Amino acid sequence: MNVIDTELEGVKIIEPRIFGDARGYFFESWNEQKYKDAGINCNWVQDNESKSRFGVLRGLHFQAAPYTQAKLVRVIQGAVLDVALDIRKGSPTFGKHIAVELSAENKRQLFVPRGFAHGFVVLSEEVIFAYKCDNAYMPSHERGVAFNDPALGIDWRVKVDNFILSDKDTKNPLLADAELFDYTTKEYLQ
Repeated sequence: MNVIDTELEGVKIIEPRIFGDARGYFFESWNEQKYKDAGINCNWVQDNESKSRFGVLRGLHFQAAPYTQAKLVRVIQGAVLDVALDIRKGSPTFGKHIAVELSAENKRQLFVPRGFAHGFVVLSEEVIFAYKCDNAYMPSHERGVAFNDPALGIDWRVKVDNFILSDKDTKNPLLADAELFDYTTKEYLQ
């Protein structure tokens, strides 16, 4: 597999090695030792899958300490623009994001470590999105940042009159008003 380090500390793009023939294809979507060798050393405790249609935007989500989560995300069907946002106050890349197209075709994965908010928008007619988490979902600690905060400058690449959002995502605060992590104390690692 090919691991691409991004400009955001710890955020990695993973391109698996695909083996294809007349029957179809095969690839490893997770191999503990290979991912450890790539600097991804997580004890995954939960796998999730969602189905969404074009124009659905989910995010930008994270969980407060002590229920912070790292995620390994990928697309099984369709395509998304996937975004990781650094929300660690004091980090050299605080408030910066990366956006990566993940699709069933390119089979890329994105590793989003603790201390980052995560979201995606559906680029295809529909998508099946899968992800691993290293901590259980805890509704009481669920937090978010407004996907359309002008200070973030995220180009979601989808031209629709209105994104399709959950009620909670319409109420996420701007980054300047959000409950965030302290980079110096590393509390997001707890």
